[in-house]
Amino acid sequence: MHIGVPAETRPYETRVAATPETVKKYVSQGHRVTVQSGAGTGASYLDDAYSAAGAELVDAPTAFGAEIVLKVQTPTDSELPLLKRGAVLIGMLEPFNTENSSKLAAAGITAFSLEAAPRTTRAQSLDVLSSQANIAGYKAVLLAADLYPRFMPMLMTAAGTVKAARVLILGAGVAGLQAIATAKRLGAVIEASDVRPAVKEQIESLGAKFLDVPYETAEEREAAEGVGGYARPMPPSWLTRQSALVHERAKQADVIISTALIPGRPAPTLLSVETVQAMKPGSVLIDLAAGRGAEYEGNRGGNCPLTEADKVVVKHGVTIAGYTNLASMVASDASALYARNLLDFMKLIVTKEGALNIDLADDIVAATLLARDGEVTRKA
Repeated sequence: MHIGVPAETRPYETRVAATPETVKKYVSQGHRVTVQSGAGTGASYLDDAYSAAGAELVDAPTAFGAEIVLKVQTPTDSELPLLKRGAVLIGMLEPFNTENSSKLAAAGITAFSLEAAPRTTRAQSLDVLSSQANIAGYKAVLLAADLYPRFMPMLMTAAGTVKAARVLILGAGVAGLQAIATAKRLGAVIEASDVRPAVKEQIESLGAKFLDVPYETAEEREAAEGVGGYARPMPPSWLTRQSALVHERAKQADVIISTALIPGRPAPTLLSVETVQAMKPGSVLIDLAAGRGAEYEGNRGGNCPLTEADKVVVKHGVTIAGYTNLASMVASDASALYARNLLDFMKLIVTKEGALNIDLADDIVAATLLARDGEVTRKA
């Protein structure tokens, strides 16, 4: 089959959907691979490496004109017409964005959104959310260390002792756990909070203290269990108690990294304006939910209303970073992991003989199928 890899054109996006490593494997399977010239430059994969792996270097229309098109982000309005009707598109296609899903369906393509893959053992090798969130958690700590005007570890010098930074992690999914591990390696003292009781052991195994908010009702405990590995919205009674605890711990923190997201819903507010006002001058907040939270004064924040998407701002003496694509800041490894996710997914829809075979009896294929034959096949 003809596999196309276009360059990503959205702002702040430097990743690429195939690397020379995965191109070589596609070619060895008998596929024709066309890569848009310059597609991998932002991730340090140069055209010569793709050519050496067996790819043809082409322009954007040729890459988009393939039978199977591999993308990182969903096509823009100007890119969508370049796809052939009946083509297969695979990428992170925003399955909860109903307007985008309708556009993909109207284009007459078969679209697979890998964010919708089930959180099962079998799907781990193609779990794009985990592979990219892992990188975001790592990079968030490095950004915090760069923005924080003091040392992260404790230092004993002739001029005196410097205390270790106190880091508060809100949300202990893949990104949060990686943030804990990275902050620990930098010598910080770490506390972490999450609505799911199951993550307490993981948090403590990485060397952080778990901030426990006891459940007082069966409703609270049921919500905390989550669905498919994801958190669910918690009852107001529990959120009030958690908010009070987070407020107190935030006042003591030097660095806060918030990672809380709920698929298909606005990101929850974990740090109020009043909490930011109470934080120490010079402290840092890295908000991984930037641009996906509730609206505040005409701006869509994240886990904090004061966050501004893709900006670093100082509010009430606190530096707040709202980068929306941290994985692209580690573009080479992010692309390598993402490309392997796509390679593993391709095995589910392309036979060993190189023919397309979309088997909806496969739970992963069925869950990720977003559009087919002009219809949106997955409800947001």
